[in-house]
Amino acid sequence: MANQYWNNKVVLITGGSSGIGLAAAKQLASAGAQVWLAARRLELLESALKEVQAARRDPSQKCGIISGDVSDPKQAAQMVETVTKSAGVPDVLINSAGISQPGYVHELSPEVFEHLMQVNYLGTVYVTSAVLPAMMKRGSGHIINLSSIAGYMGVFGYSAYGATKFAVAGYSEVLRAEMKTHGIRVSVAFPPDTDTPQLAYETPFKMEEMLALEGSTKPLSADSVAHSILQQAERGHFMVFPGTDSRLFYLLTTKLPKNLVFVILDMMATPKKKVQKAKVLFLAIISLRLYIGLEWRPEKEKFFKISANQSFEMNWRMQWTSLKNAQNLPRPKRRLPGDTTPTLSL
Repeated sequence: MANQYWNNKVVLITGGSSGIGLAAAKQLASAGAQVWLAARRLELLESALKEVQAARRDPSQKCGIISGDVSDPKQAAQMVETVTKSAGVPDVLINSAGISQPGYVHELSPEVFEHLMQVNYLGTVYVTSAVLPAMMKRGSGHIINLSSIAGYMGVFGYSAYGATKFAVAGYSEVLRAEMKTHGIRVSVAFPPDTDTPQLAYETPFKMEEMLALEGSTKPLSADSVAHSILQQAERGHFMVFPGTDSRLFYLLTTKLPKNLVFVILDMMATPKKKVQKAKVLFLAIISLRLYIGLEWRPEKEKFFKISANQSFEMNWRMQWTSLKNAQNLPRPKRRLPGDTTPTLSL
């Protein structure tokens, strides 16, 4: 990774003992950064530190490890304090710590939901909250949070995990808005399935529908995902999409009516013989929308309102003819608080 953005930066990475966190750590070390890894298991951290040190551009780069649990606010604060005393206030924080537990929503216990929220979401909040005051005082910094494809799209089997990643994405949006005036960058990454120990742990728990959704798609390597995240974050991107699937599915969920998104996802979560058909339908519709340049704008939205009892049968030629003059339509009147007038929506 030959660039100057990361050179001599002090970087704290939670979940840095394996997976995407470790892959990012090694790439950052090769770019000249001073990398500090935080995770729970000391033995894994010690092994990971050797890999990071071996990847350093220069032997003088300071690298270290901190054993702790991000779900404990006191331990999260201690991580930041340790790095600050040893190498200075972190220039970059990468919140990569996370766990998952697939399963049918009615079979997952409330304790699973609570534990995942504590680690994935609140762990991100705790470490970020600990580093923000010093970053704000200095007037610079970069926070990179790891969400997931399941953080912008409800994925079958990931009710507990997906909720935490939606939370991370929402938190990141607010963080970006509030920290912009303080000179602090914020990025949030939405990686697809990645070849990590966490994914290996999940596999035995996956149900038939989840395996159907995956089809024959192979997970991306942790190295390639980490490279994409660092590259796009360096360029100043807020939303980071590693791999084609991540960006493509984001377009699916944001450019198409939800009813149609659900149809496609439901088809993909059926036996394999239907998966290919769903993928072709998905790609055809996305391509059509990108080709004709349709966008979701308030003044155009009325052309796509569909009642619950209507079938999704659009005459695209008629729709496009109507849309030619859409820019001249008056904007809809803003609704005021307390207005209970019913509206037609998807």
